[in-house]
Amino acid sequence: MQSADKAQALERQIEQWRNFLRHRQAIHSVDVAELEDHLREQVAALIDGGLDDDEAFLVAVKRMGSLDALSREFAREHSDRLWKQLVMPSEPGDLASGIGADTIAAFALAVAAALLVKLPALFGFGIDEHAGFYARNASLFVLPLLAGYFAWKRPLDNVTIQRLAMAFIAAVFIINIYPFAPGGNTLVLAALHLPIALWLLVGIAYAGGRWREAERRMDFVRFSGELFIYYVLIALGGGVFIGFMLMLFEAIGIDAEPFLESWLLPCGAAGAVLVAAWLVEAKQSVIENMAPVLPRLFTPLFAVLLLAFLGTILFTDSGLNVERDLLIAFDLLLVVVLGLLLYSISARDPARPPGIFDIAQVVLVASALLVDIVALWAIAARIGEMGFTPNRVAALGLNIILLVNLAWSAVLYVGFLRRRSSFHSLVRWQTNYLPAFAVWAAIVVVLFPPMFRFV
Repeated sequence: MQSADKAQALERQIEQWRNFLRHRQAIHSVDVAELEDHLREQVAALIDGGLDDDEAFLVAVKRMGSLDALSREFAREHSDRLWKQLVMPSEPGDLASGIGADTIAAFALAVAAALLVKLPALFGFGIDEHAGFYARNASLFVLPLLAGYFAWKRPLDNVTIQRLAMAFIAAVFIINIYPFAPGGNTLVLAALHLPIALWLLVGIAYAGGRWREAERRMDFVRFSGELFIYYVLIALGGGVFIGFMLMLFEAIGIDAEPFLESWLLPCGAAGAVLVAAWLVEAKQSVIENMAPVLPRLFTPLFAVLLLAFLGTILFTDSGLNVERDLLIAFDLLLVVVLGLLLYSISARDPARPPGIFDIAQVVLVASALLVDIVALWAIAARIGEMGFTPNRVAALGLNIILLVNLAWSAVLYVGFLRRRSSFHSLVRWQTNYLPAFAVWAAIVVVLFPPMFRFV
């Protein structure tokens, strides 16, 4: 029992050391993982040499240098990760390495994604005439390149690379061989769920061989949220650019809308994913300052929204009319709530004691759980009344997956508030549960079309 307590105490010390480093703006999360491996090797060697766990930890940290000095050393050795040197290298000869190499690779892949979007047009597959083809292949124009970008940046073994490549190739064949009915429900569901299934492959590449570690999976959750933020910012800037472009060319009597619809929008939307990923990677120290702010702004708002919705149903005896579009919107709302929960967990310092914001999080999770139950009841009632359809079954499955996630999240979060469990139990639950969403999405893509005769 004593040895187990000592091991837990050592893990807590390493956890505090890791959390300290993760909040240093000059140190990348991958570097923290490498430093942690080195620290653990030092501690193990010292323990084998006869030192106690506490003594071994202190000596190992001492040998690696003081933490502040370590941060300054990383700032010097990895200055390309600092905000003031993100775009222009500090030395003229650094252009071909560090941030310069990342920039070249990311923008080359962005151009490649844009060209892939237009490649089918050379074979007679125009966007206007074959909208279904582009809908189901949209994620395949981008996500394999994004996974390749991370496979280039991170150390991945050949077996993992081959498995990722085989999974993407299988997705290409499955989504294009199926004889979907034009505009059918299974086509729409496959187009919506394929990016979710493939996003797990991107996460494996992002983790760089460390996908089994909860911290690496949580890093990917954080990256996903930050990528969304940057993509939205790029889209807003692109909207302003498009507005001025149309206005300027209209002033000289030229209609720029055909170019906009055929080239700028599809190519820009694809390339922007790679550019946003590069921005997240390069400017991580800045976005980390935004990460804790966004959940604190939107968590109370969504909690009030869900509580108001539940109160309206309760006091007005309103029924829930579950049509296809409403099903999609309703599930999107619950997914956004889950995204807020994940993002706030990823941005929170696990060592910090429970606070008022954690109470707000529990209210959000509990209200989302109740809303999910209401939605499940409405979907089940609709299926009993009108039978099974692809949309209803997909919504039913997703809501059951969300129900399990939210229910256990509420239990773990309440346990953390009552100081009966650690925050890491919630982190492990969420990161271990991520593959469930990808597996369900793969089921919808692969099994639903033949089950419902591709309609």
